[in-house]
Formats: sequence, structure tokens, C-alpha cells
Amino acid sequence: MKFLRSIPVLGLATALLTGVCSAQEMPSRYDLFRSDNATMAALQPSWMGPLIQSDARISQAVRVSVSKSTWPNAQTISYGNNHGISMLAGTHLQVDLDPPSFFRNHSATLHDGFGNAGTQAKWRIASGNAEHGNFAVSALLYHAFAPRVYQNQFLTSFYVPAVAVGKGFGRFAALSTIGGILPTSKIAQQGRGIEWNITAQVHPTPKLWFDIENNALFNYAGPFDGKTQNFLTPAAFYMVKRKDWGPAHSVVVFDGGMQIATSGFYFYNHNLVTEMRVLF
Repeated sequence: MKFLRSIPVLGLATALLTGVCSAQEMPSRYDLFRSDNATMAALQPSWMGPLIQSDARISQAVRVSVSKSTWPNAQTISYGNNHGISMLAGTHLQVDLDPPSFFRNHSATLHDGFGNAGTQAKWRIASGNAEHGNFAVSALLYHAFAPRVYQNQFLTSFYVPAVAVGKGFGRFAALSTIGGILPTSKIAQQGRGIEWNITAQVHPTPKLWFDIENNALFNYAGPFDGKTQNFLTPAAFYMVKRKDWGPAHSVVVFDGGMQIATSGFYFYNHNLVTEMRVLF
């Protein structure tokens, strides 16, 4: 009789033990978050995100960037360079949070200060890895909030809707984005613009990438109506991985390049960009 009475107790203990083991086997929210980039690797190409233009793929990363450019009567350093943190919300959506960059002008006439904080949503429309087309197409919407009193670029908040595309060819890739710069007011003082970027990229070794970008800005309305600014931007990227790297592990990328004006009209020139990316 004592043995029979102990059966429900044993059954309850077994159920509890099974539940504990199942809970231990289930991945935590942190593990699921860290596996997002690994999940996307099966759905997207493996090229490197360009230095200036937006990437047609979606990913999770932190970008720490500093740039130094020559302006009329100024040498401007941007701490932040309009980059921040990117996070995935599923297999189609990336959300970016970009804190305001700080501008140091080294100028007697231009004030130092913060620029615009921004957010961006990127929607992966379609993509395939190297075995399934090696391509990516995404739609983007960037929003920059109204700036502080002293800053170097825009007078108001603005939107940038854009489309990004890319196609890989073995160790080579061709990427492009096109979008509009749409301030919310003060059009007569700052105008509007269309950005068109084209990038050619090569991946010669497992850890090294080189690319060259063409960055064009067509100005409409405002004081620069009808003028075009164009840059060529050579860049290099080096990836660092741990020895026992797995798809869910972080990687660090060190990269840099320089925007060199090739048009007669330009706002700035010789923009040296240095950056560290942590993909997690």
C-alpha cells in the first residue's frame, strides 16, 4: 500500500524534473537575440556592408565611426559620423538608432556642436544566399530629428526614403541605393536632394574586402538648385574572428576610406572615414 501511495508522488517528481530539463534545453531570449545574424546568413549574400551607402541586407551591429573632412575655412571632425546601433526585429525588419554626432570644426566662424539624432527602418523585400541568387532588395526610411542650436548640416528634421539593391558574383558584388532627402520645412534655405550611390566590391581573402563607391547628390530648390556633388570613395575592410568562431559569435570589422570630390561643386572634400563595427 505504501508503494501504491508513492506512485502519484513519483509521477509529480518526474513531471517536474522533465519540465526543468525542457526549460534548460529551450534557448533563452538572449540566445535567440544573438542568433539573429546567423539566421539571416542563410537568407542573404555574404558581401561587406559599404562604407558610405546603405546595405541592401539587414543585420545587427554597432558602428563606432569618426570622420575628418575639409570644408571652406574649416577642418571638421565628426565623432559618430551618423552611425549607431542596428537591431533585427524578425527576418525582414531592421531598426537603427543613431545618436547625434558631435562636430568639431577647428574654425573661428563655425560653432562646434551636435547634429541630428536619427532612426531608420529597413525592410528586406527579397534576398537569396550564394546558392539562391546571391542578391538582396530592401526599402528604407530614415528620419533625422530636428538638430540642436549649433550643427553643421540640416536646419530642420528630414526624411530619406530609399531603395537598396545588390547582386553578388562569386568574390565580386555590385551594390546601389537611390533615395530622396526631404526636409520638413525651410526648403528655400536648404533645398531638397536625390542621392544615388553605386559600389563595386571584391573579396580577395576570407578576412579582407576592398570596394570603391560613387556617391552622387543632385540638389533641387534652395540655394544650390541644379548643382551636383560627386565623390569617389575607395575603402578597405578587415574582419577579426575568434579561433573557435561559430555563426552565433560576434565579429569585429575595422574599415576605412576617403571620399574624394570629383565634381566642380562640393560642400566638403577629402572626407577620411575610420570605423569599427561589431556584428553581434
